[in-house]
Amino acid sequence: MRWLTRSQLVEEIESQAVSAQREISLVKAAISTKQRDIRMLELTGGEVKQLSKDTNVYEGVGKMFVLSPTAEVEKRLSSESAELKSDISSLNKKLHYLETTYKNSQEQMAKIFKSGAKS
Repeated sequence: MRWLTRSQLVEEIESQAVSAQREISLVKAAISTKQRDIRMLELTGGEVKQLSKDTNVYEGVGKMFVLSPTAEVEKRLSSESAELKSDISSLNKKLHYLETTYKNSQEQMAKIFKSGAKS
């Protein structure tokens, strides 16, 4: 078993905290992007639902547009929205884990500094 000096321990905990903080910002950005995508899908779905069933709806595929039935478009929009909500749920769990890791790292460093002041 390898024993670490106080400075090595602080350095290791600090690197964990910095890594967690970096990951937290990335996860928050991903959540924000997915929430924006969900909002866009909801707005598009609302517009499609207002159309009559016999209205031609065209979806962009690469550089082309393909005729799609409105029911199929609504189904695709709702499935994409559900998938994004599932992704957000997973990201929120990851965010909670990372925030806990960061908080624990901060607490450990505070303990080390307090015990160092007493020595």
